[in-house]
Amino acid sequence: MIKVLFVCLGNICRSPLAEAIFNHKLKSVALDYKIKCDSCGTSDYHIGELPDERTITCAQKHKIPISHRARQLNRVDLREFDYIIAMDQSNMDNIEQLILKNSLKHQNVYLIREFQPNTTNLDVPDPYYGGQDGFENVYNILDDSLNHFLEHLKLEHQVYV
Repeated sequence: MIKVLFVCLGNICRSPLAEAIFNHKLKSVALDYKIKCDSCGTSDYHIGELPDERTITCAQKHKIPISHRARQLNRVDLREFDYIIAMDQSNMDNIEQLILKNSLKHQNVYLIREFQPNTTNLDVPDPYYGGQDGFENVYNILDDSLNHFLEHLKLEHQVYV
């Protein structure tokens, strides 16, 4: 079983949307029994909360089921997940600090947009302080990046239906 963890700041906007989109993609290609994913945040701002209403609205618009309660990244995650996927450089820095603090090594820590070809900006913008259009933009970025990430996993691990 390949385990993937998506990480943003509060775990109510970007990372739960990435988790939902990726789960939907895995199910649609019958790989949900080989690859599992979850999401969390680097902060403790929203622990236990549901995703932001605008995240839920965006997911529903695209017929993506979403069910998640916000939680904070911890050292157990760094041991249990094969891939840690950050939404932006600030979150990547926080992940790397946690890795160092716990004297751990993790080979597969990436920014999600590293898998998106032809992009110059590797950060997924945080839509929290904007309107619904920002969530739609994040959806489009994640949808494209996750397509490429899934192809990466298939090749890397020779995972097929």
